[in-house]
Amino acid sequence: MAELYEQIQEAKAAVQAHWKDRPQVGIILGTGLGGLVEEIETEVTLDYGAIPHFPEPTAPGHAGRLVCGRLAGKSIVAMEGRFHFYEGYSLQQITLPVRVLKALGCDTLLVSNACGGMNPQFAKGDLMIIEDHINLLGANPLIGKNDERLGPRFPDMCYPYDRKLLALARRIALEEKIVLHQGVFVAVPGPNLETRAEYRFLRGIGADAVGMSTVPEILVGVHAGLRNVGLSIITDMCLPDALEPVDIADIIATANAAEKKLRVLVRRLVQEC
Repeated sequence: MAELYEQIQEAKAAVQAHWKDRPQVGIILGTGLGGLVEEIETEVTLDYGAIPHFPEPTAPGHAGRLVCGRLAGKSIVAMEGRFHFYEGYSLQQITLPVRVLKALGCDTLLVSNACGGMNPQFAKGDLMIIEDHINLLGANPLIGKNDERLGPRFPDMCYPYDRKLLALARRIALEEKIVLHQGVFVAVPGPNLETRAEYRFLRGIGADAVGMSTVPEILVGVHAGLRNVGLSIITDMCLPDALEPVDIADIIATANAAEKKLRVLVRRLVQEC
C-alpha cells in the first residue's frame, strides 16, 4: 500500500504540473457518455498516457483523457473513459484515478455508466440513480494491507451513495421532467453479457440493473471519504423471457441519445451539490 500511496502522489504531481486549480467534484464518464465533456469549460486536457500509473482504456466509447476545468461554476475533473475488470487490470489499477481525484481535492464523486435494465418497469433509454449495489466481481479493490492515509481498514457501506445527493437528484429530475428511477446496481466481471438464467438470478437477489463497472470506484470513494452519487443509462432491457441478442453499437447509440437528459441532471447536480 505504501507503493500505492506513492503512485497517487506521482499522478497527482503530473496533473498539477499542468493545472493548479483545486477541484471540488470528480466525474467518471462511462460508455457512450463522453459527450458530457462538451458541457465543461475545459482548461487542461491530459491523455491518460501522460499521467503516471494510469492504465489505458480499451473499451469502445472510452477516449482516455482527463479533462480539467469548470462546470456550473465549480472546479471539476472529469475522466473521459474508465477502466474495467474485463480489460485485465486489477481493481487497484482501475480505482487509482479515484484516489488521485481525492488527492487533487475532490470531495464529491459522480459516476455514470451504461447498463442493462432488469426491472420491468424500466425502459430503454431511461435514467436510474443508484441507491445501493451488489458486488459480484469476485474481488475488492480494498483487499491488501490498509494504508490509514488513504482510509479506514473497515469502511462502512450502510450508505455508499450519499442520501442528500440522492434526494437532490430526485428533486432536479422532477423539476426538469426527467424520468429518473431509483434502484440497485449489480456489478459483474464481463465481458460477456449474461444468460437468461443469470438475469433471473440477478433479478432474484434484488438487482434492478446490471453492468461491468462503477462498484470498484464507489468502494474506493467510500474508503477515501468522498460523497458518492451514481447515475446509469438503461441501454438495453434484460428480461429473460423476452431476451434478444444485443448489438454493442446499439447500446452506445442509446447511451448517446439519453446523454442529453444526463447532461441536464449532471450540470445541476454539480451546481447544487
